[in-house]
Order: sequence, then C-alpha cells, then structure tokens
Amino acid sequence: MFLDTSFLVNDEIQLCLQKTVDGNVEKEWLPAYHFAICDKQGREMGVCDLRVGHNLNTYYGGNIGYRIYEEYRGHHYAGKACLLLFGLAKKHNMDYLIITCNPDNYASKRTCEYLGCHLIETAELPEDNDMRLEDGEMEKCIYRIDLR
Repeated sequence: MFLDTSFLVNDEIQLCLQKTVDGNVEKEWLPAYHFAICDKQGREMGVCDLRVGHNLNTYYGGNIGYRIYEEYRGHHYAGKACLLLFGLAKKHNMDYLIITCNPDNYASKRTCEYLGCHLIETAELPEDNDMRLEDGEMEKCIYRIDLR
C-alpha cells in the first residue's frame, strides 16, 4: 500500500518520511504518511502528512495536514510541501484533495490560496467529530484542489 517517497524533494526542501500508519476501518481512519519538512541540509522546519483516500473524516480533517515551526514561517514551506505531496497523492490515483483549517488560521488560508485550492464551505463540525469533542473546535474552512 505505501509507496517509495524518495522523490519528494525539490530545489529547496525535502520531505523526510518519519512513519506510515495503517488505516483503521472501525475508527474510519485512512492510511497516512507522516513527514518532516526539511531543508536541503536536513534541518527540520516543520511537519506534514498525507491521508490516502476519502471519507467523512477527511472532509472535515483534510487529506493533508501541515505545521511550520515559527522561526521558518513566511517562506511558503507549507505550500511547497503540499505541492510535493500532490505528486504522492497522484501516485495513489487520487483525483482531488481536501485541505481544511480553522476559520481564524489566516496563514493556512493563504497556503490554500497559494496552492490554487477553492473554498467549498465553512462548515460546522458534527457534534460527534473528534476535533469538536477533544479540541473544542466548532468550524472548519474546507478547501478542495483537483489533481487531474
């Protein structure tokens, strides 16, 4: 199921595989790759992940997650990492990806715009959603990017 990820590199960053996680049908979790976002010298600047497939959890939680450490923000590293992840998603025959963020996360919104994503909606999280139950989150901005 999991593919080689050594191609996830460009002239500025590389995605260094930290782990893969099998899906869990009972919890409706999809298989996922987890990466460190590193510069060419291997210095870790953030993290990202790709969840392979689509279900209700990825509609609200997204296929891609990312976090750039504060000292490295402002250089589009999240967007550049996502562009690399798009290539991996295509190898899994995914036609589109969902990326979500909190309505007040302006940096993540800018990343979605940088990538050419379009906003589907700002949705209220279902009452039984883990992000609502565990983190107290109420809404998500839901973006989609077509890969084909």
